[in-house]
Amino acid sequence: MLLELYVVVLLLRGAFVWLDASGRWRAVIDRVFAGIMKSPLAPLVLAIPIGAAFCLDQRWINVTGVRTPDQSLVTNAQAWIGFGTAFAIGWLLHRQIDLLRLIERRWLPHLLLAITLILISFVLVGAMTSAPGALKLPFGFATLRLVSVILYAPAIWISTFAVIGLALRFMSGFSPTWRYLADASYWVYLIHLPIVMALQVALSQLDWPGLIKFGVLLVVALPPMLASYHLLVRFTFIGVVLNGRRAEKHLLPQGGIATA
Repeated sequence: MLLELYVVVLLLRGAFVWLDASGRWRAVIDRVFAGIMKSPLAPLVLAIPIGAAFCLDQRWINVTGVRTPDQSLVTNAQAWIGFGTAFAIGWLLHRQIDLLRLIERRWLPHLLLAITLILISFVLVGAMTSAPGALKLPFGFATLRLVSVILYAPAIWISTFAVIGLALRFMSGFSPTWRYLADASYWVYLIHLPIVMALQVALSQLDWPGLIKFGVLLVVALPPMLASYHLLVRFTFIGVVLNGRRAEKHLLPQGGIATA
């Protein structure tokens, strides 16, 4: 999915650069996007594409989230819309990095609203997956599903903005540990699936509480993934491909040390 998005976005960028040599239309897009982000309703606007995709998928319920592209070599439309929108928004934010300060300032309302919507989603999951007739509701499944779409789609963006805002507000200071984990995160993301799935299969045979299993999975899975990053990626050509070339350490005029 990422490789496909890279190709599509680079082709679109090339077309824009060729057709919009003066940069006028790109400036218009930047202004429109900035106007959306400055509005407190930005998560609702950004949620429209994936919300429409959920509505058009008659099999969708909120427990499935965005349909992952793992059922076929042909990526499904819902994944294109959901992940493609996120990719595009990230690209546009990077063109106007100061817009992140808006997300930082709104971290608290985003966090409170995200928690509320997540809790409501859990309730809706229970209602939608219950046996027919188990719950006496004054409305049908179709109405329940529509409510789920209306709440779940913006919850994706509100939760995303909440996490970004929290990080900007409380983790903006330099920390070697956080920097290292940030550098390793992409590699960990790329390799985690088979490791986590194998551990899930092993733990499924144990009659332990879910939270205990989750904790054990993290404790067992993270060390080898981080070790593989340090030994096989961080100082190799793979790290250059994933994260860019690391700058050499050099002394600052004041005597401090700067690192990439």
